[in-house]
Amino acid sequence: MIWVLGLLIIAAAVYAIARQFDVRLVLTVAGLALGALAGQPMAIVRTFLATFSNERFVIPLCTAMGFAYVLRLTECDRHLVQLLVKPLRRARPILIPGAVLVGFLVNIPVVSQTSTAVAIGAVLVPLLRAAGFSAVTTGAALLLGSSLGGELLNPAAPELLTVAEALKIQSADCVEHVLPLLLVQLAVATPVFWFLCARAESQEPMKEETPAKEEKCDAELGFRVNLFKALVPLVPVTLLFLAGPPLKLVQVPRDWFVEPPKTVDAAPAPRGAEVFESRQIGAAMLVGVVLAAMSAPRKLRDVATSFFEGAGYAFARIIGIIVAASCFGEGIKRIGLATAIGFLIDAAPILLIPVAGVLPMAFGWLCGSGMATTQALFEFFVAPAKAVQIDAAHVGAVVSIASAAGRTMSPVAAVTLMSAALTETNPLLLVRRVAVPLLIAMAITVIVAIFTAPSR
Repeated sequence: MIWVLGLLIIAAAVYAIARQFDVRLVLTVAGLALGALAGQPMAIVRTFLATFSNERFVIPLCTAMGFAYVLRLTECDRHLVQLLVKPLRRARPILIPGAVLVGFLVNIPVVSQTSTAVAIGAVLVPLLRAAGFSAVTTGAALLLGSSLGGELLNPAAPELLTVAEALKIQSADCVEHVLPLLLVQLAVATPVFWFLCARAESQEPMKEETPAKEEKCDAELGFRVNLFKALVPLVPVTLLFLAGPPLKLVQVPRDWFVEPPKTVDAAPAPRGAEVFESRQIGAAMLVGVVLAAMSAPRKLRDVATSFFEGAGYAFARIIGIIVAASCFGEGIKRIGLATAIGFLIDAAPILLIPVAGVLPMAFGWLCGSGMATTQALFEFFVAPAKAVQIDAAHVGAVVSIASAAGRTMSPVAAVTLMSAALTETNPLLLVRRVAVPLLIAMAITVIVAIFTAPSR
């Protein structure tokens, strides 16, 4: 009986999200309802409070988004985009895949998909429109590039932090598992998308652009790239890779970020071990903030304001969703649904990775958030992965990539709405254009993940 009522609550949550109720409200209330159904409502309250103040999320995400806002203030992001776009200007045939690749690369240092769309949209939208591409093709390229999953190569990505926290590993370790599968996703989705766009463009006549758009594109063509500004967005990610696995070329003293033990014989506190990496990520982002400020001395007085505005945005729009998703996931766990998934995979181990691809993709499509999906669902796959002797970090890579694919296909995702607004198109048209490439790419990625799954 409890499962029937639990499924009804989940269905009601799905309906509410489909009706565009606030995702944070829906997931939190549904989590409380599920906890009450299981007779453990205070477990949901504890989860809410613990996640709300969890340094593993708060420090990396707030500093990363603060850094993104400072990049926008100092125009370092614009210089990076211009540097990447420059080779594409006189190559119309490769503008579409080039735009996707630019978005993917910019999304690595700028972990927010919406911020990535804004950063690259200012350059790519007038460029693609002036080249004669339709608004739908332009918006879809912007959406796919910004949301395909570039942020999953950044150790500060919330999806990786979720996987790392559940498995008690470093988020940089997760990048090693994500990289090969994400390259498959990119290598399949981009050419399929390119083909569909070419076919769609051939079926409608090329339209002349308005003088305003032509002037804007001409202004961008005369833009001079400052190499120092263009490289600033890449500094934090570079520092994190140099200090993390597999390179570990730089050894960061632990007592820089975590207070050392009181005595020589005392063991490091568990809490210190957990938060060291998140503080290291935060420190790397702060180095980027300082360099960005140095690149634009005239805007120095506004740097702190922009940084904390970005940090506040991250707490409200990203961490808020993570908190709500954690409550929802805990509620599902309390009614025993996670155990049911474990029984299913125990009975048919070959279903582990396909389910890890399909379920998060569907949930991401529904709620429009990759990080909420990963936070709500990943822990369901940890015990089954260990039971069938498959590295759970590999499964976490599949869950993260599938969550990103579902978000990119979601008409309610913030990045979809932003891409539509920047190109003055209907979000549903953009989703229809990217859905087939993502579904094909996800299917192939799951197959590759099955055959490359490392054992524990």
